[in-house]
Amino acid sequence: MRVKVLSRNPDDYVRETKLDLQRVPRNYDPALHPFEVAREYTRALNATKLERLFAKPFLSSLDGHRDGVNCMAKHPKSLSTVLSGACDGEVKIWNLTKRQCIRTIQAHEGFVRGMCARFCGTSFFTVGDDKTVKQWKMESPEYGEEEEPIHTILGKTVYTGIDHHWKEPVFATCGHQVDIWDEQRTSPKCSLTWGFDSISSVKFNPIEVILNMRTNTLCWNPMEAFIFTAANEDYNLYTFDMRFLESPVMVHMDHVSAVLDVDYSPTGKEFVSASFDKSIRIFPVDKGHSREVYHTKRMQHVITVKWTSDNKYILCGSDEMNIRLWKANASEKLGVLAPREKAAMNYNQKLKEKFQFHPQIRRIAQHRHLPKSIYCQIKEQRIMREARRRKELNRRKHSKPGSVPLVPERKKHIVAVVK
Repeated sequence: MRVKVLSRNPDDYVRETKLDLQRVPRNYDPALHPFEVAREYTRALNATKLERLFAKPFLSSLDGHRDGVNCMAKHPKSLSTVLSGACDGEVKIWNLTKRQCIRTIQAHEGFVRGMCARFCGTSFFTVGDDKTVKQWKMESPEYGEEEEPIHTILGKTVYTGIDHHWKEPVFATCGHQVDIWDEQRTSPKCSLTWGFDSISSVKFNPIEVILNMRTNTLCWNPMEAFIFTAANEDYNLYTFDMRFLESPVMVHMDHVSAVLDVDYSPTGKEFVSASFDKSIRIFPVDKGHSREVYHTKRMQHVITVKWTSDNKYILCGSDEMNIRLWKANASEKLGVLAPREKAAMNYNQKLKEKFQFHPQIRRIAQHRHLPKSIYCQIKEQRIMREARRRKELNRRKHSKPGSVPLVPERKKHIVAVVK
């Protein structure tokens, strides 16, 4: 004799309170849902459209400088504090939470060429056109005290950049030569010189890479110790592995003018670049083209850019004396999210990843509105690049086999590697 018994657990269908949603059982058997892919495609399309609709990255503009912003630095311990230096020698400390200037220092005569914060966050260093290196307290002076630097070092030449060690009281400056300094001494511990050109960025490496045009600055990947990205005058950025400098790991091409600054996100998966073409772009490390481009009508040549330590915001300083605050993810909703909002956001993100190669979704996700000047320059550069490619193909076609070698794009920009 066989007896069949139905068993039901009240926890599966009874609400704990009247405010809870009704629990609806669902069978995930794909045979019962023949139109599931079509529904998911529609949801992915709507999610992609809504992402572009709500993409409003610009948050705020920090006014106060009387000349172009030339450099910036992040506070190593405080997410809400950022420092900026201008072309008139003025240094300002900003509170990003209140979005206002909390301190102003007339640090140098002429340009502030570089600045960096000490690893403990108690002081910061500046270099300028007046051939001096100055160390300042991070805290404001007490009532009645004068605004004076802790230490001042008078150099022989103009310094163009400065950087501080992450854990030791040692910093490096560059200009006519690279100097390594101890904070307790007024003369450099070590000086490195080579060639006759001035040096615009300080890095330690036994191998020298020569590119077609000048490199304005470079930035180390915070997660991968051997990877760095260089911003170049030829409109491109080059990501190198310092163990194999014969060719870059990736060439990032989207800017239409010289790239002036670059900074990595704390995760090391993306970086942001500032350009003379009045825009900033966000690049994935492993992609040759940018995923996002930010611009405004009033923003002029962008000189410096920083990615905040919480991976949520981007700061840029430009010629027209403004510091602008942007969202790192243009469509991200700020504030506290409810659990259902988080679940819906994660679900939509997975749908967009699943259908990212469908033509209509890819077109909507990749489309960006650009200023007319940038759009026309991109079109012109595309024509020039196609003409060079066609000329190279014709030369190879009408030459002796092997006489015109095929050079990969990554190696075209490397002139030589000097060991």
